Amino acid sequence: MKYLYFFFILCFGHIVFAQQTEYIDFTKAEGLVIIKTDSLGIDINPKIIGQINYTFKTKSAINSVYIDAVNMDFKEIKFFKPNGERIKDIEYSYDTKRLTFHLKLKRNQKYKFHLYYVAKPEKAIYFLKRKGDIQIWTQGQGKYTSHWLPSFDDVNEKVEFDLWINYNNKYEVVSNGKIKTALEGSLETTFHYDMNQPMSSYLVALAIGKYNKITETSKSGIPLEYYYYPEDSAKVEPTYRYTKRMFDFLESEIDYPYPWQNYKQVPVHDFLYSGMENTSLTIFSDAFVIDSIAFNDKNYVNVNAHELAHQWFGDLVTAKSGEHHWLQEGFATYYALLAEREIFGDHYFYWKLYNSAQDLASQDLAKQGSKLLNPKASSLTFYEHGAWALYALREQVGDEAFKTAVKRYLEQHQFANVETQDFISEVEKASNQDLSGFASTWLTAETFPFNKALELLKNNSFFIQEYEMVDCEAKNARCDYYLTSTISDEAKSKIIAQVPERVTKEVFNSSLKVRQAIAQHVQTIPKDLKDHYETLLNDASYVTIEAALYNLWNNFSEDRYTYLDQTKDVVGFNDKNIRQLWLALALNTFGYEDGNKQAYYEELVHYTTSDFHFETRQLAFTYLNSLKAFNENALASLKDATTHHNWRFKKYAKELVEALSKHPDYKVILDRY
Repeated sequence: MKYLYFFFILCFGHIVFAQQTEYIDFTKAEGLVIIKTDSLGIDINPKIIGQINYTFKTKSAINSVYIDAVNMDFKEIKFFKPNGERIKDIEYSYDTKRLTFHLKLKRNQKYKFHLYYVAKPEKAIYFLKRKGDIQIWTQGQGKYTSHWLPSFDDVNEKVEFDLWINYNNKYEVVSNGKIKTALEGSLETTFHYDMNQPMSSYLVALAIGKYNKITETSKSGIPLEYYYYPEDSAKVEPTYRYTKRMFDFLESEIDYPYPWQNYKQVPVHDFLYSGMENTSLTIFSDAFVIDSIAFNDKNYVNVNAHELAHQWFGDLVTAKSGEHHWLQEGFATYYALLAEREIFGDHYFYWKLYNSAQDLASQDLAKQGSKLLNPKASSLTFYEHGAWALYALREQVGDEAFKTAVKRYLEQHQFANVETQDFISEVEKASNQDLSGFASTWLTAETFPFNKALELLKNNSFFIQEYEMVDCEAKNARCDYYLTSTISDEAKSKIIAQVPERVTKEVFNSSLKVRQAIAQHVQTIPKDLKDHYETLLNDASYVTIEAALYNLWNNFSEDRYTYLDQTKDVVGFNDKNIRQLWLALALNTFGYEDGNKQAYYEELVHYTTSDFHFETRQLAFTYLNSLKAFNENALASLKDATTHHNWRFKKYAKELVEALSKHPDYKVILDRY
């Protein structure tokens, strides 16, 4: 039972390119966003009541100007001349997606307009309940901020946004930039967040909920704000572990100062992805809010570093179109790897590169790969192939030229939009090399150059050479030696996966990682290993405990009570992986706590409800399905899940409903809902 999470689906959407930026430069937005919900947050349709003022300059004489605004009811529209005089009887048109002003504007002039609107957005802003409290968060996804804030679907239009956000006094409101004031009224508070530099609209964000926060300060003096749920104070350190160290490292490595006033991170419930790099405000899935044991298996470090790197690569400089999207995701992935290398060492760094190369080769084998400069490339290509291209480029031109080029690239295009050639040109100048050969291999070839990648790794890492060399698929005589030798944990884990029957008592005297491999791959447990195998239940790894509990329960029926008693109070990850496995096993163990079985069943059913994270719910549905134990409440929760905003969970629920509908009794209940 492997704990699954979509690490590659971190943060990006379709990029839209429009032409208005050739004639107009929007410079400033000042908006008031009033969020209206009922006391429960989602029992009636929430709405946005907003006002926003935009300032722009004309680059040439034009006959119209537009702004993206989806399904909004405009209560007031005003347009002002350069001298501040309001234009009366302004002509405009609105097609439910775009508001267009029809008037002649002179070249090199500054204009303003004011909008007062009401919106009931269906995208980009999410209204949820978490443990009885309201939680609200946004996800612009490339172009959707215009569903709740009149703005620009074109990423090439960068604006300095200052927002005043009004909501209930009981909640914290977090947005881009620096908080200037918080004006508290009798029921609501208006938070004023100030930005001092321009950004693309899709990076405008807010998060509202019950939060506390702690603040560290970077070496350069930037405030680092870590938000957390009040009940999770003990999880703050393992969740945000190494943040300051990574921040300081990236500022030094990139050699360009962090470009925003502060850096905030806030976890949210049922987020669409792992994280999103909104300017100065990373929003991330609260599935990464973890304790110290979970840190060993699944932590926030990589996502944390990735979204932080985006503050330079994606937020400071933004790709002009989807063709160049790797300039955001590839850079963020590469610099996150460098930050992790600083913490975890070279072996970790090369191991991640090795695995991503294997994944890219598998993608090509499945005929699903493409060149890096394909706007429809997969996430794997944009992220991992992009990171590999940077690694290979640095190997070719050297550290000094590479770092010089990156710095110049950021300086030349700060707060602007870029294409691939903008970066390559800087590297060519810094290295005095013609990079056309590099580009044809790493950027425009239709497949990932796996052999070249592997050669680079072997040249730089004895660890990778050793891993490639060690192999027991042929079950040679050296397998036993490998398992007790000084080879790497990764190599030993590889051998255990290939020949689990060769594991001996001596192999248990190994690292946490090797013992985890034993738990996952030694599923048929010899009796002479029973005592040693039972020690796995004490490891500081929820992955190990989960696998060991199931395998021990499955192998030694006479000791099931003992194993269940020993793990009764272990919860596991945020999806309650161990607790839910425990409930399923307890329900399926004859004679075990029969007087409590109904309560255990009801607990498992309860985990299917919207009170819990979608990962928790999906796991509960999976166990109920394996037990063939859906009741009416669980089926109601499943039907509810088919309308969830997370498309992967929704897809899972729909497929399960379809499968269960083939059962006559289930079909009657499902049809009722």
